[in-house]
Amino acid sequence: MNRLARPITFAARTHAPYQAALLRIGLGAIAAAFLLREWPQRRLLYGDRSPWSAEMAAQVVAEDHRFSALLWSGGHWWFEVVYHGAIVAAVLLMLGWRTRGTSVVFLVAVVSLDSHNPYLGDAGDNALRVMAVYLAFTRCGAVWSLDAHRLARARRQRRPAYDRAGVALWQALGVVLLWVSDGFPHTAWAAVLWAFWAAYGLWYAAHRWPWGHRARDLLDAATAMLHNCAMLVIAVQVCLIYATAGWYKVQGSLWQEGSGLYYALNLEYFAPWPALGALLTHSMLAVYALSYGTVITQVAFPFLLGYRRLKNVLLAVMMLEHLAIAVVLGVPFLSAMMIVSDAVFLPTSFLLLLGAHCARWTGRPTGGPTGGPTGAAVNPASREHPPSGIGHAARG
Repeated sequence: MNRLARPITFAARTHAPYQAALLRIGLGAIAAAFLLREWPQRRLLYGDRSPWSAEMAAQVVAEDHRFSALLWSGGHWWFEVVYHGAIVAAVLLMLGWRTRGTSVVFLVAVVSLDSHNPYLGDAGDNALRVMAVYLAFTRCGAVWSLDAHRLARARRQRRPAYDRAGVALWQALGVVLLWVSDGFPHTAWAAVLWAFWAAYGLWYAAHRWPWGHRARDLLDAATAMLHNCAMLVIAVQVCLIYATAGWYKVQGSLWQEGSGLYYALNLEYFAPWPALGALLTHSMLAVYALSYGTVITQVAFPFLLGYRRLKNVLLAVMMLEHLAIAVVLGVPFLSAMMIVSDAVFLPTSFLLLLGAHCARWTGRPTGGPTGGPTGAAVNPASREHPPSGIGHAARG
């Protein structure tokens, strides 16, 4: 490819739509599973029965420059609306229904619950919150979504795909933003949400009015570049997570001598299966090998992404490691979050094969790339030669 054409291709063609769809499905499934698991004790954790009072939550929110929808109105019923609304938003995001709006509602729900009581979560909650912010800037509904299926059906029937439900959702979100405009302690978050709302309105108007073809082309190019930048930032974020974890371990004396994993497996708080942890720590040779192997893979992760074969092997190793951590240490949501984050580096050919198998099991067509500002119609050029993933997009 011509060197001068590389930045143009990055800006005008949507890269990694299948990786973005997999991230969308994973984030929605993880959030929905977590909220459903905590449903019996939801009021004790986040609601009116929590020892963490609304005044304490408001102080932390103000200090950390966040916001929480739970603080917009008091009372038990408002909490129930926000909590169950978060579950609905997570499920709709996972299914890919009107991803332009549901991705932003999902972002608000995740940030609200995490900010209301930030001391309940772990690294998995932090990663979920960060990825939810980035996901709202992607075309995560371009493939493997109800949006893609709806637009593909409209093409087959040769009729315009005017989205009445999406417009109604856009109008409802505008009313909600007006109602809660005083609920943001800082104007930055309010400005971001209003910018999302205005962009979606422009997109709907450009597709509704006959003279909007020039605006559609401009918005399509802008959202393609925004999607590519967001996916690149997600990839960098994952690399920073592994690099930081690896280099901090390198500086620790226990990990330097190869016994760091031994102490981690003997913590009572992270021992759902004490017999399994004792079995793994019975052999010091296995402890040394696993300790050094963990540090090496985490430190080497950002540097091996440019080598395709080594990258795929490393991704398989990291995913198996997180599965083992989920079982042995009892942190399933943290492990699931990291597996989903690792999946953004999977090659597109593998994801297409996975989608074909899933479609064969369900008896439904996979559908092609479609969408809007966050799930806008993908440039046909990206369908002719699908990129192999984030690393391919970065290399041009």
